[in-house]
Amino acid sequence: MKARSWVANIVATLVVLLSGCAAMTSPPNADPNKARITVLYDAFGKASAMQKDWGYAALVEYGGKRILFDTGNNPDILAQNAKAKGIDLSRLDFVVMSHRHGDHMGGMAYLLSINPKVKIYAPKEGFGVYGADLPSTFYRKDASLPPEQRYYDGAPPAVMRFGAAWPAANFELIDKTTEIAAGIHLIALVSDKPGTLELRELSLAISTPEGMVIVVGCSHPGIEKIVEAAAKINPRIQFVAGGFHLVVSKDEDIEKIVATLRETFNVAYVAPGHCTGEPTFAALRKAFGDRYLYAGLGTTFALGATPLAVAGAGRGATTVMDEDDLKSYHVLLGKSDDGEHTLLAQEVR
Repeated sequence: MKARSWVANIVATLVVLLSGCAAMTSPPNADPNKARITVLYDAFGKASAMQKDWGYAALVEYGGKRILFDTGNNPDILAQNAKAKGIDLSRLDFVVMSHRHGDHMGGMAYLLSINPKVKIYAPKEGFGVYGADLPSTFYRKDASLPPEQRYYDGAPPAVMRFGAAWPAANFELIDKTTEIAAGIHLIALVSDKPGTLELRELSLAISTPEGMVIVVGCSHPGIEKIVEAAAKINPRIQFVAGGFHLVVSKDEDIEKIVATLRETFNVAYVAPGHCTGEPTFAALRKAFGDRYLYAGLGTTFALGATPLAVAGAGRGATTVMDEDDLKSYHVLLGKSDDGEHTLLAQEVR
């Protein structure tokens, strides 16, 4: 009997420990049935309690996970917008930083002030702001030199690690497409476009029963290339949200990409925002009809077989932009950290 009691105590202890581990991997009260995306940062929208600014951030909730995608441009505005939506960013499973531009990582100070240990996935770049490492074999060596003229006295570490702009942050750097949780992938691509050549960017791709749900930051490598990479995981593309980076593109280029999304990849629904650009909003609205969802600041999308803007979109949720949206979008576009965006904003005023 004593042996049985001892075994029972061990089992009970293990159950408690495992329960504690499970609690640490998901925020308390996470709803596994909740599937939605909330736009926390953008330059257009109707939610008056939230402040518009050029940049992007969204809270993605799926399968019991709470994922912050990017942090916007300004820590105070991120804090204000999260509070206005009643969203507690201290309760996150992890964060995804799409790339290193300031309008996507500017809110990092606020995030780390309330959630300093949260895991942050970021693109791996040589000497990047999120940190980096290189094998010490990357540089040529000359053994004929005296030790004081050699790096590390001629005995460098096998791996040389380089600092991040936020040295205490819990970064995990990604350099290839990776499944980070069941059905949740990070698409890692590199831009080959002038102005952002070799910029590395991560996109979030979630495999759902209805198909792939993709959240993009700025799509510098090309929105069509991101969707193509996601389609290799799951060819059924259900929903694409975020910035498509067509804000300075010519009409013919926009039409080509819109047609590719609609006809080549059979994207079911789109919810474009941020750097997608006004002419592209209009082109997507025309091509997708009622499968185009307005994605202004504060909008929450319920995911599923028929994605729906369920909160924050205000009147005319399926329209492209109203006059107030256009004015704020132009002004904030001119404050972007991307030179080509600023030039365009000056031209259209």
